[in-house]
Amino acid sequence: MRWKGGIMNRRDFLKATGYSTISLALSRPLFAAKEQRSEILNQVDARIEKHRKGDAVLKISGPDGKPLQNGLAVKIEQKRHKFLFGCNIFKLDRCRTPEDNAAYEKHFAALLNFATLPFYWWNYERRRGRTDDERTDQIVRWCKAHNITTKGHPLAWNYVDPRWLPREPAEAMQLQLKRIDRCVRRFKNDIDIWDVVNEATHYDREQIKKQAPILTEAIRKMGVGAYVREAFKAARQANPKATLLINDYRTDPAYAEKVISELVDENGRPMYDVIGIQSHMHGGCWPVEKTWQVCERFVKFDKPLHFTETTLVSGKQGWELNKERKDPNFRWVSTSEGEKRQAEKVVEFYSVLFSHPAVEAITWWDFTDQNAWQQAPAGLVRDDMTPKPAYNELKRLIKGKWWTGTETMTDATGTARFRGFLGDYQVSTEINGKKLTGTFYLDKSARETIEVQLKA
Repeated sequence: MRWKGGIMNRRDFLKATGYSTISLALSRPLFAAKEQRSEILNQVDARIEKHRKGDAVLKISGPDGKPLQNGLAVKIEQKRHKFLFGCNIFKLDRCRTPEDNAAYEKHFAALLNFATLPFYWWNYERRRGRTDDERTDQIVRWCKAHNITTKGHPLAWNYVDPRWLPREPAEAMQLQLKRIDRCVRRFKNDIDIWDVVNEATHYDREQIKKQAPILTEAIRKMGVGAYVREAFKAARQANPKATLLINDYRTDPAYAEKVISELVDENGRPMYDVIGIQSHMHGGCWPVEKTWQVCERFVKFDKPLHFTETTLVSGKQGWELNKERKDPNFRWVSTSEGEKRQAEKVVEFYSVLFSHPAVEAITWWDFTDQNAWQQAPAGLVRDDMTPKPAYNELKRLIKGKWWTGTETMTDATGTARFRGFLGDYQVSTEINGKKLTGTFYLDKSARETIEVQLKA
């Protein structure tokens, strides 16, 4: 949900999302942890019914523009969720074999409607002026062909410098801002969602200090607040209609206080559209109550939440395995026990987030175990490209339990009614042996009758 023309106040936000005071109370310390967990989980289905579905009144006409006859059976099929279920798409056409590439495409398109494309500066522009645009264009074309929304990640991150970047902080920062402008302009209408600044809260953490990026020094001299604001200003000027995210692995109050609260223009208006929250859980899934409380921590900003990077491993758990990987003989593998645990926690985690009215997207981090980030077995499909139980469970939810397909009848005015999950739909019927179809979009904001004309 993006609001134009100023900040929506908290009361209006809660009204728009249907967010009840009962659900707000779940974040208060009224229950012991076990009771909180039960309270949150017990209300998942009711919240999903309330926040993710809508009632539709369809006024259906035939090819001649006249209302359909009374008592005609019509089939209503969902084609796409409004909610963004995604993953990074870094391995598209980069798997080991053509067969693996085909499997990657098949499984990705069958499950997801949202893809994050790589824009890591040090890889995207290894030589100054020579960018990886051709590769990006290839991914964009594939996503468009499969009706998958695209997002770029990230425009600004000081984790590693491009090797050619000048060692003068002010000059490096100017090049960073020009880079933001260039990327957003170059892919306007192809990529209109961006992680603008990544991990600014703890921009100078020890892991980054060891690599001594000049961008870190540039941020220190400029100030975090000024750096983030200038980055968003550059992105907004390049594409005023883009959806811009601030993104961080920090979920504690420091993210809210040190970065988000300062990301406002001279009139105090937010410069961002969405708050991005990373949820890498190599050491085990967050408790249900933590997941809910993280959402609650950022609801006060009256902006949608995207869970931008979600990881749950299907093998041995623990961040300490990053150290074990230094052993050339160590292999971090998926196990049957780990896959069972991953599937159970995926269902729990996604159900809680899908039921929270402020959350609008969840992005998994690494679709396959092939050459995965940190070599972790965290993919939804295995190294051999076969789906894990977690993939199957997500598909059961996204394209099953949370998916609408129904049949109904028209009345005397050619009107049909149904309740379904928000998103894109196709309606069809058969008249005199000829199939007629039409499309429409169901959204909470649709209060009036939706007119649909069917064509052969």
